[in-house]
Amino acid sequence: MLVNLVEAVDLALARAMTEDEQVIILGEDVGKNGGVFRATQGLRERFGARRVLDTPLAENLIAGVAVGMSTQGFKPVAEIQFLGFIYAALEHLISHAARLRNRTRGRLSCPLTIRTPFGGGIRAPEHHSESTEALLCHIAGLKVVALSSPRTAYGLLLAAIRSPDPVIVLEPERIYRSFKEEVLDDGQQINLEQCLVWRKGTDLTLIAWGAMVQDCLQAADALALQGIDVEVIDVAYLKPLDMQTIINSVALTGHCVIVQEAVKSGGLGSEIAARLADNAFYALRAPIKIVSPPDVILPYFKLEQAYLPQVADIIRACCDLVENTP
Repeated sequence: MLVNLVEAVDLALARAMTEDEQVIILGEDVGKNGGVFRATQGLRERFGARRVLDTPLAENLIAGVAVGMSTQGFKPVAEIQFLGFIYAALEHLISHAARLRNRTRGRLSCPLTIRTPFGGGIRAPEHHSESTEALLCHIAGLKVVALSSPRTAYGLLLAAIRSPDPVIVLEPERIYRSFKEEVLDDGQQINLEQCLVWRKGTDLTLIAWGAMVQDCLQAADALALQGIDVEVIDVAYLKPLDMQTIINSVALTGHCVIVQEAVKSGGLGSEIAARLADNAFYALRAPIKIVSPPDVILPYFKLEQAYLPQVADIIRACCDLVENTP
């Protein structure tokens, strides 16, 4: 069926709940209202109020209840309305969810999924447009996934829900409804811990995740008209990071541009660049470039476009890299 990203999320949730009665949805407004972006629309009517739970406006409570449920045989899927609201929940995610398997030496696991919209592009205040995924990636014991299209939304979300360990699923709000794809509701997940190669190329490796993947694909199309053959890699699984796919690509192209919505300092792009310097230094024909916003808080409304990387910025960075290679 032809669906957008938010509809694919709803489709995957319904599939998971149909397959496993232990899957429980909880969060602010996820039941009666169907979620702030309507990603859970219709689930309460279909599966009942005992499996789709509206909670108070308390992220600490949501995370704590979800961790407790996961130790008692349930598979909770908790929604945090925006990534900027997740910080109140970090105590439970860091101190309990991420450490439960290690703490009990494998006797207990934490099959918990946290869904949260992230990134800019909807002209909202900064707490609604955060891109602080690097903070989550630094937590040992957590897996972090970033969606980039309806197809990846369906397959990656199913994989996250079926995982025996806690997974944070980042949903790019800017492209929730920007385009549609054919998605087969067949219950097939996308394997965990592997980058997705959206486009093959030989001249340059373009790396991104979340909404920026679609911008990179547009840039790659424009660069092809200029004779630059770009390989586009969707990191998808931010933690653990599949470096082998990235290293293999850079070994072929010799050039690498990394695009992120997060500020440059301490971002995931810097981690990827550092690992490439360790493992693919002699394959690089030019320095690695990172396209990212400045180290400031995302501004409101019209200034948002000036802050976020644009397709033109990506094209410019790629051209500069290739054209200035000795």
